[in-house]
Amino acid sequence: MVDHSPFLMQSLAWPVLLLIAWVVGERLHAWWQAPRVSSYVAVGLAAGALMQPVLHAGAPGLFFIANVALALVLFELGYRINLRWFRHNPWVLAVGLVESALTFGLVYWAAGWFALSTDVRLIVAALAVSASPAGIVRVANELRGAGQVTERVMHLCAINCLVAVMLVKLVVGYWHLSTSGDLVAAALGSVYALVTSVGLGAALGVLLPWLLRSGPQHTPNATAVFALAVLLLATVSQTLMLSPLLGALSLGIVARERRVQLTPAQRNFGSIGELLGLFLFVYVASLIQWPQVGETLALAAVLLALRLASKTLCNLAVARFSGITWRKGWLTGLALTPMSAFAILLLEQSLRYGFEPATTAFAAMAAMMVIQELVGPWVTQRSLMAAHETHVTAAVRP
Repeated sequence: MVDHSPFLMQSLAWPVLLLIAWVVGERLHAWWQAPRVSSYVAVGLAAGALMQPVLHAGAPGLFFIANVALALVLFELGYRINLRWFRHNPWVLAVGLVESALTFGLVYWAAGWFALSTDVRLIVAALAVSASPAGIVRVANELRGAGQVTERVMHLCAINCLVAVMLVKLVVGYWHLSTSGDLVAAALGSVYALVTSVGLGAALGVLLPWLLRSGPQHTPNATAVFALAVLLLATVSQTLMLSPLLGALSLGIVARERRVQLTPAQRNFGSIGELLGLFLFVYVASLIQWPQVGETLALAAVLLALRLASKTLCNLAVARFSGITWRKGWLTGLALTPMSAFAILLLEQSLRYGFEPATTAFAAMAAMMVIQELVGPWVTQRSLMAAHETHVTAAVRP
């Protein structure tokens, strides 16, 4: 008689784990106003430590689902980007680019203290530039955040993500060129992926108004069109070895420029968006190897300090020039603390596309990922609260 117990355990593991994460997230949010995403991460970390082989054995589609989940968030982030604002207030664009370059340089320099190879230092520095759109957007939506700090954080997060993807693709292309001398592989890993990903997202954004004319816009049907467009983009991007994350961000930006209406009720993509977001945070946390966390605590402490200093001091330095107070400039930099979900999926994608140093980079950043995933959403939440830009007055239990 065939023993079906291993298959049954693998089949039940994710539904049960997601249900546990949802319950924990709701309870901790009700008791202590804990960001739900931090609770999801905590459950994912615990599950990864206890049963990682069961969670990831025989489930090749999990990575694709996680990419779709993050692509939905990046579409929403891109939709909130107002390109005209960069023209009217170029300081926002300038600080985003300068801070990204400074973070990259500082992290690359400091990573050299820990005997990491040049390739690993480059990829770690590129990932450190990014902020987590999933963490920031989910926390802002949870608090119904709106105001100067919230909007700046959204725009700077998009800049950070765009620069991070570009840097990662360039590093991957440089590695292919230096290891094999294959210029074609290098081009496929960098320029081709960047240009085609943006072009694909932009083209789909141009088509969105035509798709929406097939049905009423202000109904759940419109939300389904947005979700299906992102799903199509993620599928094509993975097939062509492109970046679904960069494509989804471009899709959101073009959709806004094309005057496609996304109502507040359609944010987070309803129940399916909530479920995919829950899965995303549990999934990325479960990928972390706990033995590597203890080995990289010192590296994490140094790199996190430099990353936080770069983001906060740059925003503080230009606060008055860009039209906000010193205090709001400081809070804007602090709110950009989360980075993990976006960085982990970028690493996983690079590894699947043949970038071998991604494995070493993942191990080197293990402790940094854990700290950022658990603490980052708290920092964003408290920063938006301190800026008085939240519109949620839920009671906190003692």
